[in-house]
Amino acid sequence: MPAESAAAAGAAEQGSTVPGVAVTGPPVQRAEEVLTPQALAFVAGLHRAFDGRRRELLAARRVRRDGIARTGTLDFRPETAAVRAGEWQVAPAPRALTDRRVEITGPTDRKTTVNALNSGAQVWLADFEDATAPTWHNVVTGQVNLIDAFESRIDFTDDRGKAYALAPARELATVVVRPRGWHLDERHLTVDGAPVAGAFVDFGLYFFHNAARLLARAARDPQDPNSGPYFYLPKTESHLEARLWNEVFTHAQAELGIPHGTIRATVLIETVTAAFEMDEILYELRDHAAGLNAGRWDYLFSIVKNFRDAGPAFVLPDRNAVTMASPFMAAYTRLLVRTCHRRGAHAIGGMAAFIPSRTDPEVNAAALAKVRADKEREAGGGFDGSWVAHPDLVPVARACFDAVLGDRPHQKDDPGPAEPVTAAELLNVAGAGGSCSSAGLRNAVQVGIRYLEAWLRGTGAVAIFHLMEDAATAEISRSQIWQWIHNGVRLADTGEQVTAEQVRRLVAEELAALPADAPGRWQEAAALFEQVALGEEFTDFLTLPALALLD
Repeated sequence: MPAESAAAAGAAEQGSTVPGVAVTGPPVQRAEEVLTPQALAFVAGLHRAFDGRRRELLAARRVRRDGIARTGTLDFRPETAAVRAGEWQVAPAPRALTDRRVEITGPTDRKTTVNALNSGAQVWLADFEDATAPTWHNVVTGQVNLIDAFESRIDFTDDRGKAYALAPARELATVVVRPRGWHLDERHLTVDGAPVAGAFVDFGLYFFHNAARLLARAARDPQDPNSGPYFYLPKTESHLEARLWNEVFTHAQAELGIPHGTIRATVLIETVTAAFEMDEILYELRDHAAGLNAGRWDYLFSIVKNFRDAGPAFVLPDRNAVTMASPFMAAYTRLLVRTCHRRGAHAIGGMAAFIPSRTDPEVNAAALAKVRADKEREAGGGFDGSWVAHPDLVPVARACFDAVLGDRPHQKDDPGPAEPVTAAELLNVAGAGGSCSSAGLRNAVQVGIRYLEAWLRGTGAVAIFHLMEDAATAEISRSQIWQWIHNGVRLADTGEQVTAEQVRRLVAEELAALPADAPGRWQEAAALFEQVALGEEFTDFLTLPALALLD
């Protein structure tokens, strides 16, 4: 890096020209292009306007969770019955988000950016959340990479000599950015001495630098798929949290002179509390709403978290035994499709986490068969599109949706079954079937430690045992162990009761199996895993204690 650029980056990273703003992260190449005084002032404005309300809503989560613990149940809100009964729809989808039959997800590193945009999927979920370990380097360079992609200057050659280049603009996937959830702070950026929400950092920097740029692309070429600022909203737990996002969008558009309603957001229904407020969430965002997504992995984690004290009726069996055909998951997806289509919104299916193998034909065939069955079920169940985690899965998913959609861009004209979905159906976890096994317990330990070790090194999307794991799947691993221990679960195949001592033995066995000179942060990962899986108190998110260990 030239001396003058390094000096500029240092100045920007200290935020010395913006009153009340301090950036304390380590130096990052080209940070000065992202952390401009104007961009930092914009993010600071979001923080000052909305952080108080964000913290109130986080406190409200805890109060609601205490209520669920006392009653052991959950129901649709009586005070919002009029919203559910009313006849209203969200704003029509913009052209770029009309056909969403295949969406690919992944972090915003440079290689993934090129590969995802070129993948043939209609949408790329550019993920600053579960698939990104939020090191300061990842946070800043992810923004740089997106700017470079929109400016068609992201072509590069990696250390192996492999060249990466973007396809023509009209052939690229539409970028939909997922900022971090409301619960995560960005400790490397403070305003008036307080850390800024990661959501404000990710959304604010992206919107500030790219909203006008994307609208200019649309003006030059109306067929350009990247023609507006679009977002995925994660970890939402209530319509009041969606209302806050809507207020942020309205403020941001007014601040930069962007027409109201330009932003479009798809909300991940990945918490059990949000599943009871789908109508209300769309209603709060109706000027900016694009759809809902069935975030299956975090949804399972949310059930464990919210009903962890509710007894054996809510104990989940082995993670891989809970499929989307399980009655409570089928009810959840049926409600999502019906709600979206009634309101004119897209219903987007869940992640196909299987990773095809280019060297093992047997593994590859098994992965493709599972993905095909999953996507056929979603397309046949009324979804308008779905997620994959690997470019090789795009053609498989596309064929499944093509077979149902044909030339139609979506199937929002199909309202789905008329029978209402009840609270009892959504909470029928006991009807899932499956069992708690010693293999499932060991797998949870293996996945949890392996994922956390990679996360601590700055990698948020990790291939483990032919599955693409991210923070959501790691949450299931550790939360199930906590649940099994605190509910006195006995393993179906051995009859042994799951205990903290048993889990510690499994952790020790995993570490002992590593080569003596194995590089990485294995001891830290193991200690962190034991902390979030075995602690007496349940940690709301494993990323909260882990953040202090990141650069």
